Amino acid sequence: MTQSELYHTLALMQVEGVGDVIAKKLIQYCGNAQEVFASKKSQLQKIDGIGSVVIKNLQDKSVFAKAETELQFIAKENISTTYFQDENYPERLKHCYDSPVLMFQAGNIDIQNRRIISIVGTRQITSYGMEFTRKLIEEIALLNPIIVSGFAYGVDIYAHQIAMDCGLQTIGVLAHGLNQIYPKTHKKYMAKMEQNGGFLTEFWSSSNPDKENFIKRNRIVAGISEATIVVESAEKGGSLVTANLANDYNRDVFAVPGRITDKYSQGCNNLIKTQRANLLSSAADLVYILNWEINSKARKDNNAIQKQLFISLTEEEQLIYDYLQKTGKEMMDIIALECNFPIYRISSILLNMELKGVVRPLPGKMFEVV
Repeated sequence: MTQSELYHTLALMQVEGVGDVIAKKLIQYCGNAQEVFASKKSQLQKIDGIGSVVIKNLQDKSVFAKAETELQFIAKENISTTYFQDENYPERLKHCYDSPVLMFQAGNIDIQNRRIISIVGTRQITSYGMEFTRKLIEEIALLNPIIVSGFAYGVDIYAHQIAMDCGLQTIGVLAHGLNQIYPKTHKKYMAKMEQNGGFLTEFWSSSNPDKENFIKRNRIVAGISEATIVVESAEKGGSLVTANLANDYNRDVFAVPGRITDKYSQGCNNLIKTQRANLLSSAADLVYILNWEINSKARKDNNAIQKQLFISLTEEEQLIYDYLQKTGKEMMDIIALECNFPIYRISSILLNMELKGVVRPLPGKMFEVV
């Protein structure tokens, strides 16, 4: 988008009564933000949902001074922008009616044609949540997904850290402008994140990390990805808001179950109980439900790694592995029968073993040891 288009879009977003939904209606009818300001009252009155108050507020010239100030900040800090009609605007967000008209980004973000998942949860992450998050991200790392979260305390920052450790692109969606970072203690992670990923926000440099901004930014976390994973949550919490938004956007939602007596598993257990989330017990569940294909390169890379490291198998996986070592190859139904597993369980175990590179699928629902 040109500087003029950006300038007028910034100005439009400062008009009182104009949010993302109204702004999109105006722009789509008039062609662009500059034409919105140039349009006559009679033309604007034809737009569904545009009332006399908004039309009157469009005459407020003070919005242009605010736009100029922000434009100078964007240029000075070399900030990239992504506009809802741009080709590089996140594809899934384009289908969210209330997604931001304009977002600002810092770092090295590349989300085109990529698998994207959001990982969220309590700020009071437990050792259980940390262990699950680490194992999940490590197991799906070969599939090279982008990990999105909110850069907050707890599950958010831990997911970002593990993603960086695994060499994955990770994006922090902020509840304030790019002139600051919240919480300040996380500033030490910024440089590394910006090397492979970075930060997204819809908020201006004049915005502070106010409570309502965190709720608002959650729709970006939910809308940008194909699935949202809630690792841990109390009975009430911001991550449950994100899960509800993801459901509203028809995205897949996953929740990690926990003991009914654990405070930070109550929210996840309720999501599963009320069928607002899929139960997530391993990376295999995610791969299976999202129908992610494990491509040949991932298998090849995985095999190379496994030649150098001892493979850690669960008791169930070891039983299946030993059986296939004896038989060479076998149908999934027979494996389930001989190893005494229900069919619904065997598919999940085999997918997990496939991710680890110890078995591979064959035509006719057959499996063999690699």
